[in-house]
Order: sequence, then structure tokens, then C-alpha cells
Amino acid sequence: MRSFAMVLCLAGASAAAQVVPVIVTGTVPDEASKAAILQRARVLYGTARIVDQIAVGNVVAPPNWSAHMQKLLSDTLKQVNQGQLTVEGNRVGIRGDVANEALRQQVASDLANSLNPTYTISNGLRVNAPAQKLLDTALARRIIEFESGQAVIRPSGLKILDEMAAAMGQIGERKVEVIGHTDNIGSREANLALSLARATAVRSYLAAKGIAGAGISVAGAGPDQPVADNASAEGRARNRRIEFRVAD
Repeated sequence: MRSFAMVLCLAGASAAAQVVPVIVTGTVPDEASKAAILQRARVLYGTARIVDQIAVGNVVAPPNWSAHMQKLLSDTLKQVNQGQLTVEGNRVGIRGDVANEALRQQVASDLANSLNPTYTISNGLRVNAPAQKLLDTALARRIIEFESGQAVIRPSGLKILDEMAAAMGQIGERKVEVIGHTDNIGSREANLALSLARATAVRSYLAAKGIAGAGISVAGAGPDQPVADNASAEGRARNRRIEFRVAD
């Protein structure tokens, strides 16, 4: 026989005014089990929002699962938007958006504390800050510096990239383009090649920090997209930069 399984599609408390449905689906061993899950879900989200897609079938639930489910369906789940709670046997998965990192950790902790050690929790929650704003804030208008005329990142730049890696880890599977820029000193062709080499060096460093290289594309804009006047040393320094752009 298959193991007990349930999926709860989460809409979050903030969506209540729009009566966004919360779908409860899966297979449980008996009608009493089904009734207990639906009752708790309706208390949590309101009767009008619950869509019952639970089937009763030939499945086996873990010991004392009903009591665990009552604890698992807690108020903290209402802090999760556009997400899903999945229970399959003794494996529990949670994904969706939350407002901040502290809440991301709290929701996962509450789920774990509601269960006994035979259950495992997979935390797929992500902080729902606009991805581009998150990266822009992490960079904070700072310049990632390289050795003159080279694609070697200076120590000060590596420290900034450590912070960028942490920020990129919070935006889930969104793809990011790393774009290198230069000033206008020297030939355009050389600057295009240098800007691409520097963007590639940044991608390599981020990959070494655990950011999937497949999720990072690189481009070299050379001197073609200045943000300041190249006539001054200060302006040229601002133009020699790395840009992080979240893909649409």
C-alpha cells in the first residue's frame, strides 16, 4: 500500500480579503482522517477559502499522524504566500514566499517542533523581497575592484562578492546576468574583452561560493554604457563596474 500523502496549497493571510482559495489535496486512509484535516484547515483559513480535493484510498498513515497534522497546520502557515505544504509519509516539505529571513526560519522551526524526530523537513521557503532590489541593496553602489588592466579581483572586491553571494542565495532559482563595464581608456575592442573577462571572473568566484553557475550568465559591455563622465578620474572609476541584473 502507498503511504499517506497530503498537499496544502497556501495563499497566506494577506490574501484573505480576495478570498484566494487554499487547495487541500491528496489521499488519506479514511473519512475520519479527511474530516480532521479539513476541519483544521477551515479553522486556519476560513471555510470559504478551502477547496476539498482529498480522496480516501488504500494508504498507510504514520503512527499518530492525526495529532501531528493538527499541530503541523499551525497559525504560522498563514505567513506563507504562493506556497505549498507537502506531507508524504514521514517527509514534510514547505515552499513559498515569506516576508523576511527571520520568518523563513521561524516557520521551518515551528513545523519541526510540531513533529517527532521520525519526520524530516525540507525548507524551500524564500524571502519575498523584490529580487533586483535585494541585489541592488547588497551591492549598495559599491565598486568591485580589479587589478589594473586585468580580470583579477582585488581583496576588497572579494568581500563585496561574499555579500552578493549571500543575497543571490535568497532569490531562489531566479537567473542573474553579471555585466562587466569599463571606462573609455584604450580601444573599444580591448575593453569589451576585458569587461567580459571580469564578469566571467565574478561568475567563477560566485560559483565557488555555492551559487549555481548555470543560473548566472555573463556579458561584457565595455565602455558603451557609462554612468558617469569619463573626462574625470572619479567618473572613470564609477564606470569601471560590475552590474547584477535579475533576468525577467
